Amino acid sequence: MTTPTAPRSRRALLRATLLPAGLAASLVLVPLPSAVAAPSADAVIAEVYGGGGNSGATLKNDFVELANKGGAAFGLDGWSVQYISGTPGANSQWGVTPLTGAIAPGGRYLVAEAAGAAGTVDLPTPDAAGSLALSGTSGTVALVRGTDPLTCKTAADCAADPRVRDLVGFGTAVVHEGSASVAGASNSASVARRTGLADTDDNAADLAAGAPTPTNTKGEVAEGSTPTGPTEPGTVRIHDIQGTTRLSDRTGKTVAGVPGIVTGVRAYGSKGFWIQDPTADADPATSEAVFVYTGSANPTVKVGDSVLVTGKVTEYYPNFNGGSQSLTQLTNPAVTVLSSGNALPAPVVVDTRNIPGTYSPQAGADGTVNGVALNPEKYTLDFYESLEGMLVQVKDVRVIQATDKYNELWVAADKQDQRSKRGGVLYESYDEPNVGRLMVQQQAPVAQQPFPVANVGDVLTGETTGPLDYNSFGGYTLVAGTLGALQDNHLQREVTTPAADRELSIATYNVENLAATNPDAKFAELAQAVVTNLRSPDILALEEIQDNNGAKNDGTVDASATVARFVAAVKAAGGPAYDWRSVDPEDGKDGGEPGGNIRQVFLFNPLRVSFTDIPGGTATTAVDVAGTGAGAALTASPGRIAPADEAWASSRKPLAGQFSFRGKKVFVIANHFNSKGGDQGIDSRFQAPTRSSEVQRIKQATVEQTFVAKLLAADKEAKVVSLGDFNDYQFSPALAALTKDGVLRSLVNELPEKEQYSYVYQGNSQVLDHILVSPEVGYAKYDIVHINAEFAQQASDHDPQVVRIRP
Repeated sequence: MTTPTAPRSRRALLRATLLPAGLAASLVLVPLPSAVAAPSADAVIAEVYGGGGNSGATLKNDFVELANKGGAAFGLDGWSVQYISGTPGANSQWGVTPLTGAIAPGGRYLVAEAAGAAGTVDLPTPDAAGSLALSGTSGTVALVRGTDPLTCKTAADCAADPRVRDLVGFGTAVVHEGSASVAGASNSASVARRTGLADTDDNAADLAAGAPTPTNTKGEVAEGSTPTGPTEPGTVRIHDIQGTTRLSDRTGKTVAGVPGIVTGVRAYGSKGFWIQDPTADADPATSEAVFVYTGSANPTVKVGDSVLVTGKVTEYYPNFNGGSQSLTQLTNPAVTVLSSGNALPAPVVVDTRNIPGTYSPQAGADGTVNGVALNPEKYTLDFYESLEGMLVQVKDVRVIQATDKYNELWVAADKQDQRSKRGGVLYESYDEPNVGRLMVQQQAPVAQQPFPVANVGDVLTGETTGPLDYNSFGGYTLVAGTLGALQDNHLQREVTTPAADRELSIATYNVENLAATNPDAKFAELAQAVVTNLRSPDILALEEIQDNNGAKNDGTVDASATVARFVAAVKAAGGPAYDWRSVDPEDGKDGGEPGGNIRQVFLFNPLRVSFTDIPGGTATTAVDVAGTGAGAALTASPGRIAPADEAWASSRKPLAGQFSFRGKKVFVIANHFNSKGGDQGIDSRFQAPTRSSEVQRIKQATVEQTFVAKLLAADKEAKVVSLGDFNDYQFSPALAALTKDGVLRSLVNELPEKEQYSYVYQGNSQVLDHILVSPEVGYAKYDIVHINAEFAQQASDHDPQVVRIRP
């Protein structure tokens, strides 16, 4: 999300003065002052380089670097960078490079322009790219609201154009701000803003020539552009850099000779190392540690080194568009190692005694907590932020999310978070997030201490210690240098109660992008769960069945081979010979993995239940209700509910089917509502976080509730079971819309509170899958069968569910 920005004040207009004719002969001409506007308070042109690829250049490309001095993100959608030659003629035109995205507060934004034939070094990954060929010595660059080319060719005319946000003339450029263009640009020198991103609208005063230092939004710099290492400690300490809010007030500035002890090294992903000042200040809000980002280069320091670091202070957002917190970093570092083998600062022990019970502070006027003063004794997010980069420690902590394929797990640092029956922590409300959830990674897994393969409820005994980081998917992360030992508590996969002869068992299972191209082992594992753990339900609604060639995007929509393999695997595992029904979707219209065409499928045991086939169900034909009373029926079985309604855009349409069990009619609706993709996390810098995907799920729930209400109006005794992956919580507005007027009741609310979960995300055990029934169903024995979500070894990321009813 970006904050709209106000246009810059209109520059002063030069006006002709009408003089009385008698005074014309005595007129004395004096130079008119340059047009001047209020300096930009946020977005500025930070650096311009036109020598890329020229003779004597190291960099291959020209570039323009933007910066944001403001406290809120500066949105660039619809803006442009424009260039004109130093002495524009009658036929000269401004060249345009459109921009997208945003500049974070205190951040940089790199625009790559034309490449030359020389140079040996690539720019860091640009945030935008154009083909403008800038002069190495003289020209004008403008930051412009809009993408239409400017028409001005004089300093005064450009100053009067309200679209111009900032402008830099270099060399002998005619078009510039203030008294003169900035001098010194060459094939080996850029022009860049002075310390503090000064903008007085005087290019000669505000900018100076120097070595090019292109920096992108991630703080990455060009290879080989590291400055000379410091030899003496500077006056700035880490707590001065971190400050008392989430954003450093030194962002964009180079700090020299910052001392610290190396406490952790990361040679993968976002490479770099953490340094911590062993001498803390008296303010609990200021962190004493910072991450030093080394770009693509592996760090050369070791844990225990005492170092001096010179680098540029930047704020890095691991997931800016997702609303993540920022990480204060030192980039483009020069490092001097003073000594090695030093003792590390004592870690802060994080546990129930010091983690605050209130999760987040209220946002400031910009909707974020960025500029809000940290209160680490009152708010959880402030507490973790005040420890950013510092050594922290947890002791004897319970695992609340199993080890994943990236060697990550989550633990409960606070023992007061609501515990699930099997050792996780329950997500029960938007208003009260669990405060003690911490991800654990490892700095460098080694043979002597491999990363533990843990399930929920296991314990990391002893001490787990490392710097506190923040990861790209959200959540504060302990990057462990030392790991506690794994205590395996032998979590078992559940097996549901078998159905009695007169009970109809109906189950739902999200099988996570199952395609005919998947290995036999996945089919066998899923099938064994159906037979053993679900006790071969009479009806099984599957979600995420892909077409026959999976993610290959070639127009295929048929899934018969995928379903046939699944049915065969169930039979091979000792289960029934299931029959099946479904409706193929339109290609590319139901979301999910591109090319996969996921859909819901009904499996049923024909020895126990029969399917009522009613022709007419297609991808685009809406199922309806015909008849009344005992004669009420679907107009198509299987059929899709309101597939043309905008509520189902790029999402799976509900699949309705009519069944008969012991002569009794049962209507089943298989669902897979739209995902939570795009929602801001609960630890977002935006508070309260926006749940943008929720809008569509409410619409979907409303459409389905209307359909069920119509069915019940036709037959008030209709037995309806609606089930599947609803991608939302039992307390969500979508579930409230689905159960409106009592047409359906959600069975998860009838379970003991500690058993209400089917999925684990960021350490939260939560409900995404549901089974709901109409009032006349009455008797309903419901079970969430925990076989996947809590385990490191998963056939799917969802737990299946089953209900036993007596029609």
